[in-house]
Amino acid sequence: MAENMQLADRGKVIIRTSIIGIVVNILLAGFKFVVGIISGSIAIMLDAVNNLSDALSSVITIIGTTLAGKAPDKKHPLGYGRIEYMSAIIISIIVLYAGVTSFEESVKAIIHPETADYSAVTLIIVAVAVIVKIGLSQFFINTGKKAKSESLVASGTEARFDAVISVATLVAAFIFIFSGVSLESYLAAIISLILIKSGLEMLRDTISQILGERIDAATSTAVKKTILSVDGVQGAYDLIFSDYGPDRVLASVHIEVPDTFTADKIDVITREITNKVYAEHNIAIVSVGVYSVNTKDDQAAKVRSEISQIVSLHNGILQMHGFFVDFEKKEIRFDLVMDFLPDRKEIFDAAINELQTKYPDYSIYANMDVSYSD
Repeated sequence: MAENMQLADRGKVIIRTSIIGIVVNILLAGFKFVVGIISGSIAIMLDAVNNLSDALSSVITIIGTTLAGKAPDKKHPLGYGRIEYMSAIIISIIVLYAGVTSFEESVKAIIHPETADYSAVTLIIVAVAVIVKIGLSQFFINTGKKAKSESLVASGTEARFDAVISVATLVAAFIFIFSGVSLESYLAAIISLILIKSGLEMLRDTISQILGERIDAATSTAVKKTILSVDGVQGAYDLIFSDYGPDRVLASVHIEVPDTFTADKIDVITREITNKVYAEHNIAIVSVGVYSVNTKDDQAAKVRSEISQIVSLHNGILQMHGFFVDFEKKEIRFDLVMDFLPDRKEIFDAAINELQTKYPDYSIYANMDVSYSD
């Protein structure tokens, strides 16, 4: 219930912010269209079009947030949170389209120039629009970061570029007034290229999130610290995060516990880990694997130290964990965490072969892991 309330409040904040953006951008677009027609300025006309694209972006954000807030169902048991990333992609495409079309119109204006007629009222309106857009963009970006909404951040970034376009229009106007040289078409072309670059970068970043990015080091370190704070946990490894949308992050982890612990004791530990991680980090631990740590034979520590020294000499092996040696069955079990190298399988096999030579009487069972998180 608490989670649903939190998600509902987040959705309300995003929708309210987007509605403010729609109203402001429609008003700005109307003013700029009138000013652009009166002055004959292509830059101001393109600026008005960009305001309309911002309003459309806010509409898409509202639709995306509403759909993403749908309750999980049988077909999508993890919810619809990733729809927000899809809406961010659509906004990125709108930014990209606005940049391409603006560049096309700018080139036409360069080839067939028309002299603009700037008045004091025109310049004042454009200057006020710059201030409004800067404030609106910062409002969108700040709210987007707090609400973890990529769509709002993308809309705020687009609004910031619109403010830059308006500033360029003012600069071109003053240059024309004082020197008679018309540069607005060239400035509009440059800004259009920057807008194209911004759209491509937003598209790249959002696609990267959908593919699944490595979670930031600060978060993974904090989660591991919380897990290690649970009494009885001697190590936390293989921490894997799965992002199903803002505020819907799932994770799994392996923990090391003494080989004397009962199933009842381990059950208490895993439940405590799940509760603490969710309470402190809003991340749901959905799976806890268990590694057993030797405590009944002092010889195990010596074997572990020897094997750790051998594998550490192989470049590309970052860590060994989950170590356990069974002297009765003559078995050695552990995982090796490999760096992201093209030949990591060869490095892994070379290390295992060396260990098998060192311990010919033992069966070695080793898993090859990769570094999923810091």
